[in-house]
Amino acid sequence: MKLRGEVHKFGADVDTDAIIPARYLNTSDPKHLALHCMEDADPDFPKKVKTGDVIVADKNFGCGSSREHAPLAIQAAGVSCVIAKSFARIFYRNAINIGLPILECPEVVDEVRPGDELEVDLDRGVITNLTSGKEYQATPFPEFMQRIMASGGLINYVRERMKAGV
Repeated sequence: MKLRGEVHKFGADVDTDAIIPARYLNTSDPKHLALHCMEDADPDFPKKVKTGDVIVADKNFGCGSSREHAPLAIQAAGVSCVIAKSFARIFYRNAINIGLPILECPEVVDEVRPGDELEVDLDRGVITNLTSGKEYQATPFPEFMQRIMASGGLINYVRERMKAGV
């Protein structure tokens, strides 16, 4: 699966409250959450993000509380992928559970700039900066996790397997 989008860059330790502030947690409606995604880190983000765009962040992205709303808000805002130096483990798992692709690749974080266009080959873990022409190698997901992502998350994956009698 290949994704393509413009970079929105953030620093280290972006916590779940910056991703989706607690004042909006009175709903689980993805459309409502998308309207406020990342607004405490960048107030203009909800207005400028386009479907397919990519968040690139430094280390420990998604730290803080274990709120499932955080990756859901990012996905609902249209972000196709998050690339970071590292992720908080609970955010990592929550992202996989809903089918939000995330990759760890420190070199991308150090070298790309806001507005660069990236192409991400999730199957191979190859990230290409179409603006600079530079290519990076992230660790691709294992095959079973690729199937979860392709299914749109863990619940859909389990449903598909149950339908198939597996």
